[in-house]
Amino acid sequence: MDVQERWGVPPHVTFAMLYQESSFRHDALPPRDYLLGFIPWGRVSSAYGYAQAKDDTWDDYIRDSGNWGADRDDFDDALDFMGWYISKTQKLNGVSKWDAYGQYLNYHEGWGGYRRKSYEAKPWLKQVARKVDNRAKTFSKQYWGCKDDLKKGFWDWF
Repeated sequence: MDVQERWGVPPHVTFAMLYQESSFRHDALPPRDYLLGFIPWGRVSSAYGYAQAKDDTWDDYIRDSGNWGADRDDFDDALDFMGWYISKTQKLNGVSKWDAYGQYLNYHEGWGGYRRKSYEAKPWLKQVARKVDNRAKTFSKQYWGCKDDLKKGFWDWF
């Protein structure tokens, strides 16, 4: 996997976080905001695509990674973005790339929010992060069970 080689990020953590954010839907959007409780009034954030990356964070990724043609609704680009984010989280906040729980809290709250421990006031978020961690463990078992088969070329299957 290119993301694993480029950023040193384990695939199961990346996939668990992507699944939580978009259920692997390319055009995922955050919920709508409503005026007076019933008139649709934009979205609650600028998040979009597989990784639900916000505009400013996506722009930082483009600048830092040099992936100038990247699109949030492209699966490979979303994986690369997630690898960049997880790698940067380790550098900035010391959270292991293998720690799906801590990585998800960073992803949801942002690097500064994580440092301020804003997640402590959000028990629901810690529950979601545990869900991401459990899903990462499941994905890890699946990945390591078929890793060698994934490297086979088309003709190797016959």
